[in-house]
Amino acid sequence: MARLSDLIEAFIKEMLRNSEKRAIEIKRNELANNFNCAPSQINYVLSTRFTIERGYAVESKRGGGGHIRIIRLDVDDKQHIYSMINQIGDSINMMKAISIVNFLLEKGIIKEREAKIMLAAINNRTLSVDSEVKNNVRASVLKSMLASLLR
Repeated sequence: MARLSDLIEAFIKEMLRNSEKRAIEIKRNELANNFNCAPSQINYVLSTRFTIERGYAVESKRGGGGHIRIIRLDVDDKQHIYSMINQIGDSINMMKAISIVNFLLEKGIIKEREAKIMLAAINNRTLSVDSEVKNNVRASVLKSMLASLLR
């Protein structure tokens, strides 16, 4: 059975697909009521599943019930890969790295087999170094793989 976060993410993505525009506006409280959850659960989904790395921008508007605008970004693949490389910096945790690989797969920039290879290379078990440097090594490996996509 899918987790609540997965269901909320799928619902929002379906709304975006059905929208004639690249953006949708939702009310956090209404969405929370629809899924019988706390508004903080909606915030969690938005902050973890609708990020720049995944090709989305989220704008929050206070007042009037808390409108949220979710924008699907349309950018050139190479430009987006350059942007991801810059955002990674010197360190990246496992969750963010997985998010980047999943975004590349979702957008068709890489194929499923490539995604599996990338995920295997950045996995915590594969990176058998001290935990203090693991995120630095992961960042270096991921940036190398992203750079290879630009060639």
